[in-house]
Amino acid sequence: MPKTRRQPLSALPLMQLATSFWVFKTFASALDFDLFTRLARNKGTTAEKLASALAIAERPAEMLLTGCAALGLLKKKGGRYHNTPLAEEFLVRGKPYYFGGFVEMLDRRLYAGWAKLTDAIRTNRPTTWDPATQQSLFDGIEGELLARFWEAMHSISMSTGAVLAKAIDLKPFKRLLDVGGGSGAYDIQLCQRYRHLRASVYDLPQVAEIAATKIAQARLSDRIQTIGGDFFRDAAYPSGHDLIVLSMIMHDWSEADYRAILRKCYDALPRGGAVIICELLVNNDKSGPVPGALMSLNMLIETSGGRNYTAGEYSAWLKDIGFKKIRTVRFESPGANGAVIGYKP
Repeated sequence: MPKTRRQPLSALPLMQLATSFWVFKTFASALDFDLFTRLARNKGTTAEKLASALAIAERPAEMLLTGCAALGLLKKKGGRYHNTPLAEEFLVRGKPYYFGGFVEMLDRRLYAGWAKLTDAIRTNRPTTWDPATQQSLFDGIEGELLARFWEAMHSISMSTGAVLAKAIDLKPFKRLLDVGGGSGAYDIQLCQRYRHLRASVYDLPQVAEIAATKIAQARLSDRIQTIGGDFFRDAAYPSGHDLIVLSMIMHDWSEADYRAILRKCYDALPRGGAVIICELLVNNDKSGPVPGALMSLNMLIETSGGRNYTAGEYSAWLKDIGFKKIRTVRFESPGANGAVIGYKP
């Protein structure tokens, strides 16, 4: 039989990796100019019209439009650029699943920290804040940047919560406790899908205030309450809930911290109650996938002890604490790729 010729290796994949920051900065700059929100309010634009609207030269206006079209964020028809369905759904301010807040947070906060990733690897210390002089990554953050952080978390959590609501059947549960629930995005999504469900967002008092505002905007204040507290320092978690959700918080801490959190969850649940850990999971053999692996590196530049864990690691901790019928549900969403579920016998 004739030998099959092997295709010569190409450096093209390496070129794509090396220039991936070009993609991000094009995306982030378009959002800085509110490009997609502008295009949602009119019948498209040309380079000349955009230059006039933004008070910039036509040359960079044309380059920005071309770049966004190449990335699939804009389409050109009849000589004008328009939003693609993707941009119209997620990149127009005021839309329910507006994703721009997360991109803005990456650009304003994390981009500089990632520029120092080599330092983080060498020192095993975060680069976005200094543990020697700050108590946490939020210590010293100005009001505008902090507000941007919470808007970013809300945007990514709304999309992820919608996927979780479809991936796991919550009909058997009546009351949900969202530990470290942030803006309440998960609770909003879960309660919108499951009309019988009631929820409590349990987080720091100042964060609970943010959640209360988001919940009121979603017209769910009659079914979702907020509870101010500290899930690390409080001796026990609020009782009266048969389901606890840990949504995108477990990657922030060390194994010892997680075990303490899961123990309090176990103690707060009744028999038959369950805990759901919703995360970007790393493969059990720690070979990927890309979102979980890179989020784990993000925890290196953002936290003192956090990283992304495997479903096997979470399952082992749940088993050690006493949870039974442990299983993993896989799905795809912006903030998580799976959930590990355990039941209290």
